[in-house]
Amino acid sequence: MNSFKPRDYQSAIIEHIVMTPRCNVWAGMGTGKTVSTLTALDVLSLTDDVFPALVLAPLRVATTTWPDEVKKWPHLHHLHVEVAAGGAGKLLDALRRKPDIVTMNYDNVATMVQQLGFLWPFKTVISDESTRLKSFRLRQGGVRARALGKVAHRYVKRWVNLTGTPAPNGLLDLWGQAWFLDEGARLGRTYNAFENRWFQSKRVGSTPFARLLTPMPYAQAEIEARLRDITITVKAEDYLDLPPLIETEINVTLPALARRHYRELEREMFTVLSGGTEVEVFSAAAKTMKCLQAANGALYTDDAGNWKELHSEKIEALRSVVEESAGAPVLVAYHFKSDLARLQRAFPQARELDADPRTIQDWNAGRIPILLAHPASAGHGLNLQDGGNIIVFFGMNWNLEEHEQIIERIGPTRQAQSGHNRPVYVYRIVARNTVDELVLARLQGKATMQQLLLNAMRKAA
Repeated sequence: MNSFKPRDYQSAIIEHIVMTPRCNVWAGMGTGKTVSTLTALDVLSLTDDVFPALVLAPLRVATTTWPDEVKKWPHLHHLHVEVAAGGAGKLLDALRRKPDIVTMNYDNVATMVQQLGFLWPFKTVISDESTRLKSFRLRQGGVRARALGKVAHRYVKRWVNLTGTPAPNGLLDLWGQAWFLDEGARLGRTYNAFENRWFQSKRVGSTPFARLLTPMPYAQAEIEARLRDITITVKAEDYLDLPPLIETEINVTLPALARRHYRELEREMFTVLSGGTEVEVFSAAAKTMKCLQAANGALYTDDAGNWKELHSEKIEALRSVVEESAGAPVLVAYHFKSDLARLQRAFPQARELDADPRTIQDWNAGRIPILLAHPASAGHGLNLQDGGNIIVFFGMNWNLEEHEQIIERIGPTRQAQSGHNRPVYVYRIVARNTVDELVLARLQGKATMQQLLLNAMRKAA
């Protein structure tokens, strides 16, 4: 069993957590931030009262990644970890066993706070993928984040926000996360104060109440400066010789009939499919979703999940990628359940990424030629790099964080750390002259802003 020999950037993460009681660790995926955080807590426990610690994470990460890291490294074997994920009733049972660390999924936060009340035992909180806290507001806001806010500063001595994507949807994502560190001292005591200081409101369209918040020209530099003392940023490419990431856009053209249906939805918010099936939408958001469906090749026709196929252009484009891969495994990211059903029909050899651990084992062992995965379920904490180095986005999705996370499951950092000296191929199948192009441009715009933020906040190890 290998002993832990921290890389330079991992030593920097450990030092930052030890020296900064409430801090951000913005570390790219695959940089070993989990083992670094656990090591920092172990070091702190020699001189400080940091246990029990609570780790909040997405479900799969809470149940596997954190406990597995403790088992993996000999210097952490003495830590007692209890998993209280998957059901609110598990927390009290876990605490009775007097653990050093309890891991829990975010879904159970509100119930946990209610259960524990003033008997809150956790001296340290680790928020893994801390963008889950971005919805916090002093009033209203996300239920889970608001419940956690009741104990964050009253009972918790140390707090660590972990993420590789701190601002997937722009600078507005930062206030909620930062509040859990300093109760608004750096970015404003309230979200409204944050908005008023660094953003301007613009009216969108003809509706008087439709507003868009955009950063002031000086916003990014000032926000970066205010967070710099409590934030460390680490990117693996600064330290590792990474294989290249080769990105290719595959354009398809909608057939004439599918194009007509698409234009009717776009302009009239109504179309009639073959057989007289009517499809109507009643809002701009619903129209965008329907247009994304049409671009992929199928339209939902009712609220019961029934759908009709419009075209197979993206299916055929994917078939070409699979054929050109010459037997190499292909990871396919889909968005809608209709996409999944059509892909399973077109590619009988494909497997869906489900909750069964054997699916990931079979993929990494090379026994699955095509793995179909929804980005929301194939993000944080999954290691898929041993199974392949090709990913295809069958459809577009507005969520930058999910987009980047699923790429990194097989991405250059993980390829390098696993000893695979091979490039990573990313294909995006885009329907010409559709909302696909708008989503892709928006994703690239968000990525540019986030990259600027991470670059500015980066600290030398």
